[in-house]
Amino acid sequence: MTFPVDPTLLPFFEPRSIVLFGASARPTSLGFGVARNLVQSGYPGTIHFVNPKGGLLMERPLHSSLSSIPDPIDLAILLIPAKFAPQTLAACGQRGIRAAIIASGGFRETDEAGAALEAECLRIAEQYEIRVIGPNCIGLLDTHLPLDTTFLPPPGSTPGDIAFISHSGAICAAIIDWSVGQGFGFSRLVSLGNQSDVSETDMLAPIASDPHTKVVTMYMEGVKNGRSFVQQASQITPEKPIIALKVGRFASGQQAAASHTGALAGSESAFNAAFRRSGVLRAHSSEEQFDWAKALAWCPLPSGRSVAVLTNAGGPGVTAADALEAHGLNLAHLSSDTLAQMQALLPPFASLHNPIDMLASASPTDYAQCLRAVLADEAVHSVMVILPPPPMFSAGAVAKALIPVITTSDKPVVVALMGGRLIPEAAQHFRAAQVPEYPFPERAASALAVLAQRAEFLAQKPQTHVTFADVETDLVHHLLPKDEISRKGTKAQNSLREKSVPFAPSAVTKTYPLPTTIINQMLLAYGIRVPPLELANSAETAVAIVKDLGYPVALKIASPDILHKSDMGGVVLNVTSPQAIAKNFTHLMAKAQAAYPEATVHGVHIQPMIPEGQEVIVGAVQDPQFGPVVMFGSGGVEVEGLQDVAFALAPLTETDAHFLLNNTWAGKKLAGFRNIEAGDKTAVLDTLYRLGQLVADFPEIAEIEINPLRVLKNGVYALDVRATVDASR
Repeated sequence: MTFPVDPTLLPFFEPRSIVLFGASARPTSLGFGVARNLVQSGYPGTIHFVNPKGGLLMERPLHSSLSSIPDPIDLAILLIPAKFAPQTLAACGQRGIRAAIIASGGFRETDEAGAALEAECLRIAEQYEIRVIGPNCIGLLDTHLPLDTTFLPPPGSTPGDIAFISHSGAICAAIIDWSVGQGFGFSRLVSLGNQSDVSETDMLAPIASDPHTKVVTMYMEGVKNGRSFVQQASQITPEKPIIALKVGRFASGQQAAASHTGALAGSESAFNAAFRRSGVLRAHSSEEQFDWAKALAWCPLPSGRSVAVLTNAGGPGVTAADALEAHGLNLAHLSSDTLAQMQALLPPFASLHNPIDMLASASPTDYAQCLRAVLADEAVHSVMVILPPPPMFSAGAVAKALIPVITTSDKPVVVALMGGRLIPEAAQHFRAAQVPEYPFPERAASALAVLAQRAEFLAQKPQTHVTFADVETDLVHHLLPKDEISRKGTKAQNSLREKSVPFAPSAVTKTYPLPTTIINQMLLAYGIRVPPLELANSAETAVAIVKDLGYPVALKIASPDILHKSDMGGVVLNVTSPQAIAKNFTHLMAKAQAAYPEATVHGVHIQPMIPEGQEVIVGAVQDPQFGPVVMFGSGGVEVEGLQDVAFALAPLTETDAHFLLNNTWAGKKLAGFRNIEAGDKTAVLDTLYRLGQLVADFPEIAEIEINPLRVLKNGVYALDVRATVDASR
């Protein structure tokens, strides 16, 4: 399938001619390396070299300047000192060149002066409408055009069907060299470097639209525009798989988080949610990434998760069974017909039940006939063949017997080819036939699992965001502060906002905590149920309030500066008398003053007690890359310790919401567990959808959290809430 490609990116992959600035006749220079690869790649267009010293290079003239080179020139490669890059890029722009690869280093990755140079290059590129890959990159290659703009040593990649987009040039160099020994090749490869202009998102469509590419792989250290990435990847993954290796896990952003949700919703949580929404498969190592890529490029997809294991030894079979289960697969239950065929083919002591142990005497014919039998079994969705070196036959002979069976099957078969000195011939045969082979059953099991995951993804129905028309957006617009004046509050607004509570910015995050009454009204405006809430600024007022609310009640300290009230004993439950109301009011005020002497305390909030039920946490944060992210999990004071949480991008789809419940203990036990009564799952889902819609509609809400959300047999209540507003939005 051809995906819509930005036409300004086409010169990188379809150049009629190329000019290399910094070409050199010195064999140890990078400029020589690029020139050599351009010529030796077999690129069918015209190649021009520029070096002020002039001369000859590979029987081509070294032009002293761009002016002496005839038109057309579609692509420029700059491998020159960074300080000359701006003027060279301007010369390209004046000449009408609209695509450039700046392979040179010495820019933003070095120091402030380098960053200024990079900014100047970008300014010039924008002025002349030049698209730029880099700087600080190794360029790109297309093994089928062919074209190689890198300076990597030969031999380069063999032509293949796996594409690679990388933020690291060194990773590209290592992966190309490694892939040659692993029996697979690349179709296209792009090293993006500093991404001053062209990003990983920009490259997705031109890479995926290549007819030679079956799988897109990515090495990512971040993402330039998260939501654009999700949108672009979502268009590609229904047609071609994308496998991402996202590195650089860190938690420094959690230090400034005001809520449990903010502390738990790190960058990795957002990336996981984004990959899941867009159908991108996330690998956890380079090895795993390309194990998966081979399987997805070369295998048909299974119709289920039941696997048959065919081996000539018991130990590897048990290892495979464990690995399959660990990856969410299961051993197929073979039919009686299949068992009868096995019995006729194999010795009496062979183990016919899955895993099938054919014994060490298994011949190439035994392997082929048994594989054909299990593939014909309707209960078998995929097969793992385990091949340690047979004692009486060569592994190569077994491979040759298996390959015709594997390549004509509509079910995936992967091979665990175990050993060292005795297996190179077999590996060569499998690779030539594009049969995925792995050194151990664990890696083969991982490959089968990703095939099942891909099949399940493609079987899903298209999802749409769940939103509601009954929400009161105008009311929330009125409630949220719009600028510094409104944050300080008019008299009328402050009467509503916690009885004249100013919006005080956090010194660390520059966010403003919202008063509880404002948050409650926001939630009510979006259809999320909250119990009545009253503020008492004296013991006498508290007693009077409870006369209207009725007993029992809960008392909570009211302060914008004390977010986790229970941590300092700022919550008292099941208060049942006027005397207890007055006593606990005085006690809570004293505790707050002692624990937080600098805090602004406005009194005590009073709420009616809600019946017992399950307690969960529901929250959302604005991720700087991917926008609003919703969290769900086990609530209470131990939420950060339990780590029983899951995340999804907002607004939510039905798939997202059910993922949150199905992948947390908090969600699973809503069905009831032992003496825990079942909770209202439908009401929880409704709350998740509505909170996701709220934070998507109002990006100025930096964080919002309901902890706990009390889940009853019928309905839910948001018992304790907190939220902050981003002053910059």
